[in-house]
Amino acid sequence: MHRIQLRRMSSHGKSSLRSSAVAPRKSTLPADDVQSFRAALREVLSERDDQGRVWSAAKWGVYAFYDYDGEPIYVGQTKEKLSVRVQRHLTNQRTDAVAMRVLDVFEVAEIEIWPLWQYEDLKKSDGAERFRAAERDLNAHEYTAYLEAIDKSRHKAILNEKIPPVSEPIALPASLRRSLISEQTRRERGHPDIRIARRAETISRLAAVTRERGEVSEGLRRVLVVQAVRLAYLSAERLAFVEGHPIPDPAAIDVTALVGSVLHERSEPDDPEDTEDAIESADTTEPYGELDLFSEY
Repeated sequence: MHRIQLRRMSSHGKSSLRSSAVAPRKSTLPADDVQSFRAALREVLSERDDQGRVWSAAKWGVYAFYDYDGEPIYVGQTKEKLSVRVQRHLTNQRTDAVAMRVLDVFEVAEIEIWPLWQYEDLKKSDGAERFRAAERDLNAHEYTAYLEAIDKSRHKAILNEKIPPVSEPIALPASLRRSLISEQTRRERGHPDIRIARRAETISRLAAVTRERGEVSEGLRRVLVVQAVRLAYLSAERLAFVEGHPIPDPAAIDVTALVGSVLHERSEPDDPEDTEDAIESADTTEPYGELDLFSEY
């Protein structure tokens, strides 16, 4: 009788184990702060303009990322879709900027997007000249946003590995700028000591990539210097606060003297496949991006 009861208990235990062994949804696996970040991103990418259009649904456009101080840190463009491109950076991490450790997703606190609705229905079949003219216009929008980011930056430099093609500045269209972090995340991640440690780790990873690959772009080495400047200033700012001294002048570090002009490339890349545009084109054949952010599974 006792053996039978044990078997029943064992059988019951196995049955319970099987019934409870259900794989969780992938969307529930990330840490709470990551889930909060993605929820905010999902909300931003769903916002509509005054004409009822979803801002991020535009196929052509420009975007920018800002850090916890509101400092611009990265500017990019897309011809596939703003929402897809942004998600590749911030959720799937399938872009060169993230893979090469140029852009730290945990440093991104705000996003701004400029959709170019005038090219919504443009196709390559519409003619090579028309398509190239639209690409030149897209480049001009990106370069203008880049110049504005440089102007607003403390150190007059941001983390773009490749500087956008030099173009005549133009008037940018209406944009959407929103925060991607909650107040709790800002309190937790935004502490200067945490940011200093994180930025130092990012620099270490970027330096490791540079060392391991050896043959990297001049732009990647420039980003390493700019990121080091950002770390040095953040550390000096923290020291001044602790000692009760005035916050140091950002101009104390002359980035231009360290890396040269950040308004144009000093030389073109040897391999066009090294550019962000080439990586974007290569990725368009696979439906990444939206599936990762909006899927429940």
